[in-house]
Amino acid sequence: MVRVGLLYSQAFLNHDTGKHPESPERLRAILAQLERSGLLERMVPIAPRPATERELSLVHNEALIYAVRGMSAMGGGALGFDTVLSAGSYEAALLAAGGTVELVRQVAAGELDRGVALVRPPGHHATRHNAMGFCLFNNIAVAAEVALRESNVKRIAIVDFDVHHGNGTQEAFETNSRVLYVSTHQSPLYPGTGSIAERGIASGNGTTINIPLPAGVGDEGWHRVYSEIVFPALERFGADLLLISAGYDVHWADPLAELDVSLTGISWLLTMLMGYADRRCRGHAVVVLEGGYQLDALAHGVCATVAAMLGEPYADLLGPSPRRETPVDALIQQVAQAHHLPPFD
Repeated sequence: MVRVGLLYSQAFLNHDTGKHPESPERLRAILAQLERSGLLERMVPIAPRPATERELSLVHNEALIYAVRGMSAMGGGALGFDTVLSAGSYEAALLAAGGTVELVRQVAAGELDRGVALVRPPGHHATRHNAMGFCLFNNIAVAAEVALRESNVKRIAIVDFDVHHGNGTQEAFETNSRVLYVSTHQSPLYPGTGSIAERGIASGNGTTINIPLPAGVGDEGWHRVYSEIVFPALERFGADLLLISAGYDVHWADPLAELDVSLTGISWLLTMLMGYADRRCRGHAVVVLEGGYQLDALAHGVCATVAAMLGEPYADLLGPSPRRETPVDALIQQVAQAHHLPPFD
C-alpha cells in the first residue's frame, strides 16, 4: 500500500490576507473535498515544524527574513503590491517552509512513499531578496536545498506546473547542476520571466527548462508538451527525488489565467509523474501547493493529485474547457532545439 503523507496545519489559516485571491478559503475547500471523497482518511497526517533561520538562509537573505518577521510582528502590511501579511503570517510561513522540509525528509528517508504539502503562503515566486506574487518564503526550494545537504539525495527534479513561472525557484537553482527545474507556464503573464532562453548559468547551464505556453493551450497541447519535451528531459536527467510545484490555476475555470487545462489533463499529468517517480526515484515524490484560485477546480485538482499518488483514477466532474485550443507545434520545436530534445545528444 502506498503511504501518502499530508502536511497541514490550522496555523496556515492564520495567514490572513483579507479580500485576496490567495485566501484561507483555499485550504478549507481542499480539506472539505478530500474528506468528502474519502481520500483524507487514507493519508498519513504530518505535523509541521518551523523552519530554522539556517534553513531559510539557504535560499533567502537575512534582510527578507527580518522583513517578514518584523512586518508580521507589527500586525501585518504589504511587501509589494500583491503580497499581504497579517499578524499570523510569519508563523504560517515558517511552518510552511519547515513543514515542507520535514515532509521531504520523511519521503527521502523512505518513511513515507509520497507526500502532499497543503501549505500557505505559497512559495515559488519568493526570491533570495524579495517576497512577491503572494509568496513569502520559497517552500519547495528550501526543502530541496536541505535534502541535497542533509540526506542521501544526489539529484532532484522539480516540475512546476503552476500557470505562473516560478522565478524564485529558478533563481535558487540556476547554477546547480544537481537540480533540474522544469516550468510550464502561461506567457505573457506575471512575473514576466521564464523564457526559453533562460537555461541556467555556469555549471547549471541546461538544467533549467522553461516552456512558456500560449493562452488556450488546453489538454491536447498540455499532453504534447509534457510527452514530447518534459518527460524526455526528466528521463535524461534522472533523479533520486521528484518535487512538484502544483498550481491548479492551470484549470480552465481559474479567474487569473487562461491555459484551459481540465481536471482530466491534471490527473493525466500527475499519473505520468508518479510513473516517473516509480521508475527513477523509488516512488518518492512530494507535491507542494502553489496557486489555484477557483475553489472547485482547486479542491478537485488536489483530490485528483492524491488519487494519482495512490494509483487510482479521479472523475472529472467539471468537464472540458469550452474554448478552442491553441496549437503548440512551433513552441515544442523551439524548446526541443534549445535543449537538444529529442533525440538526446
